[in-house]
Amino acid sequence: MHSRHSEWILILDYGSQFTQLIARRLRELNIYCEIHPYNVDLNEVKEPTPKGVILSGGPKSVNDPDAPELQKEVLNWGIPVLGVCYGLQLLSHNEIPGSVDKADKREFGRARLNIDDHSDLLKDIPDDSVVWMSHGDHIHELPSSYRIIAHTANAKVAAVRHTQKEIFGVQFHPEVAHTRFGSQLLKNFAKNICQCSGDWTADSFIETHVKSIREQVGSDRVLCALSGGVDSTVVATLLHKAIGDQLQCLFVDNGLLRKNEFQNVLKLYRDDLHLPVEGVDASEMFLERLNGVSDPEDKRKIIGRTFIDVFDDFVQHQEKFKYLAQGTLYPDVIESVNFKGPSATIKSHHNVGGLPEKMKLSLIEPVRELFKDEVREVGKTLGIPEHFISRHPFPGPGLGIRVLGELGKDNLSLLREADYIFVEELKEKGLYHDVWQALAVLLPVQSVGVMGDERTYEFTVALRAVTSLDGMTADWAHLPYDFLANVSNRIINEVKGVNRVVYDISSKPPATIEWE
Repeated sequence: MHSRHSEWILILDYGSQFTQLIARRLRELNIYCEIHPYNVDLNEVKEPTPKGVILSGGPKSVNDPDAPELQKEVLNWGIPVLGVCYGLQLLSHNEIPGSVDKADKREFGRARLNIDDHSDLLKDIPDDSVVWMSHGDHIHELPSSYRIIAHTANAKVAAVRHTQKEIFGVQFHPEVAHTRFGSQLLKNFAKNICQCSGDWTADSFIETHVKSIREQVGSDRVLCALSGGVDSTVVATLLHKAIGDQLQCLFVDNGLLRKNEFQNVLKLYRDDLHLPVEGVDASEMFLERLNGVSDPEDKRKIIGRTFIDVFDDFVQHQEKFKYLAQGTLYPDVIESVNFKGPSATIKSHHNVGGLPEKMKLSLIEPVRELFKDEVREVGKTLGIPEHFISRHPFPGPGLGIRVLGELGKDNLSLLREADYIFVEELKEKGLYHDVWQALAVLLPVQSVGVMGDERTYEFTVALRAVTSLDGMTADWAHLPYDFLANVSNRIINEVKGVNRVVYDISSKPPATIEWE
């Protein structure tokens, strides 16, 4: 990662579905941390030396022939180490191969922690508190260099510490919400044992990045693609603070934005944030190229390519740019580096994936080490209005993937109105901030209805609202029936061409948030 904080914790990923949560919990304590694959080249993560190392959980058994191994050098760095679940078993297996085997009783779910030693790692954690277990193996022979500091009814080894070194291990997952005092345990490790001061805040992030952006850019110019979303807006505002008018922003109307979005957002950019921004209405070009296309992947590719053409055309008429700024987030980075091995490819994301190669631009991605909620914090600190910062995520291809099937001005306009009514009602009834994302989808399905005394044969709109922490998993939002009835009524009465409204009650997984 390009701008590591001087005080940080290294998380080595062994493939657990909860690894990101460890990072989230540490970030909540204002401690900077990074996730790297378990087999990362350690020379890449030694500068500056981390204050501590956490070995994550993982789906394998340490006895499997292809099990991810421990890089023993980490234990000789002279810094604290915490093994979580698989990480604990690795520590034991490292000293006594075969000391871990299948447990008689596989532990999954809640257990009660009986604490044998309250100092260090388990300080201020009450006895008999609930922890979350998820393991099929257990340690049947603990190396003599370790001693047990906690147990449960089923696991005699629930937490351990090394007798000479600051190396600890827990058999449960402190990072999940079900572990009642898990955050306290991570705080004990990071703040007391690793002695992190916890000074990694939105303010310190801005200060560090303004300085590093100035150094990187020098007197060159930066082009920033604005999508109208939170991430790119925060990136542009941060860059503007750092380099002023060496920045040029471009906001493109692709004909797939929400109602009044182009005008409203452009006004915010110019009047409230004072960004140097050009608005380009390329809606005709986008809709022409999308004409007759119904496959969602084809739509995405066409939209992506057209964005590149619009940018390319814009750049031809400008002074030369050296950099392109993008709103890549940390989950994009983590997901593109598989725990099975370091990978050099960052997955293609955002609308401008092909730009740097085509225009020979270098990328600037100042929020690539942040989670979504952290980007929002930085945005607030930079003075971006709250109503904008708390907006729901909106996909790059916009309404193009919410009209199922072929796109046309008429069906886009119909969806735009339905979407507007749904979101407007959520805001009016004080429900907007209770959901992570809300959207309307136009289905390529017509059905019979009755309006007045006449038979109708019109379209169906599906409403979708989900609750989520980071969009990686999501549950359908349990909105009140009266509210849904009112929204349905308004859409059917006010949007000509719709005679049926349905509500999507599927969660992610197995469904996704968007329909396409």
